[in-house]
Amino acid sequence: MKNINIFLLIILLGFIWTVFVEPYILTVKKIQIKSEQLKGTKIVFASDFHIKPYEKFRLEKIVKKINAQNPDLVLLGGDFVNGHKKGFTLPIENIADELQNIHSNYGVITVLGNHDNWQGKDEIIKALTNAKITILQNENIKINDKFFVAGLEDIQTQNPDINMALKNTSNPTILLTHSPDTFPDVLENVFLTLAGHTHGGQVVLFRPILVPSIYGKKYAYGLNRENGKTLYTTRGLGSSILPVRFNCLPEIVVIEFM
Repeated sequence: MKNINIFLLIILLGFIWTVFVEPYILTVKKIQIKSEQLKGTKIVFASDFHIKPYEKFRLEKIVKKINAQNPDLVLLGGDFVNGHKKGFTLPIENIADELQNIHSNYGVITVLGNHDNWQGKDEIIKALTNAKITILQNENIKINDKFFVAGLEDIQTQNPDINMALKNTSNPTILLTHSPDTFPDVLENVFLTLAGHTHGGQVVLFRPILVPSIYGKKYAYGLNRENGKTLYTTRGLGSSILPVRFNCLPEIVVIEFM
């Protein structure tokens, strides 16, 4: 009987941790990348917000954490809304209003995620644009005459076109994509690719249990270098399908160029 009680207690504590504690711990992941052209530039990357109707407090915490890094530029990977239907998410207008409080020298740039497109691309584009957030859809923008940021459409719900996104760019170029599944097709002249979507697996027992990628766990989380190209996939900020996280803390990413 004692062993059963201990087992039940462990299950209860595990449930509390994975549902009510870990999903609300916000960490800062710092990485340093060498680049003479970008030396001294600091970028904050955040993705996969999935803000539920009662989670405005979590969004406010994210914005404060981003601002605390004093970024030169903020890049976002999409999936601002949660679920497939509007009843499962904080309205995009409320999300955009809070994101408008992000401060950076060169502004905020984003791509859209699969959930954003499922819940109404035009409405989300309008709300984000009103919040002065630049949305890239197979296009690019030059930042401070130093570097380019290119953004791809989502591979699951739209039509990513890397050649169009990189048109008239030169090195260094940072490519923003919601899903890492586009990485094998990225051209070698892209300096750094940033992706989200996988949530790092969301539940990790030694390795991620399930990753929404055609490449399985290969691009689930962290830095990947192959064929002269570099990818960073973030664990993201929210949760999808099940409102749980285990051994996979939410994060914003601070990239410092040295």
